[in-house]
Amino acid sequence: MTVLTYRGKEYLQHKEATPKEVVELSYRSNVYKSRQADAKKQVQASLTYRGNTYQK
Repeated sequence: MTVLTYRGKEYLQHKEATPKEVVELSYRSNVYKSRQADAKKQVQASLTYRGNTYQK
């Protein structure tokens, strides 16, 4: 059994860990930047603070 520690106290894990499929993530800056630009064009944020409305 696996011993776990939480806030200085040790616990025994009573169930086995289940193996998960490995997923490889990739970062594509051009896709990220283009999606951010599209989101900025589409959204005109209207903010309200203490009853006053502002445009971002």
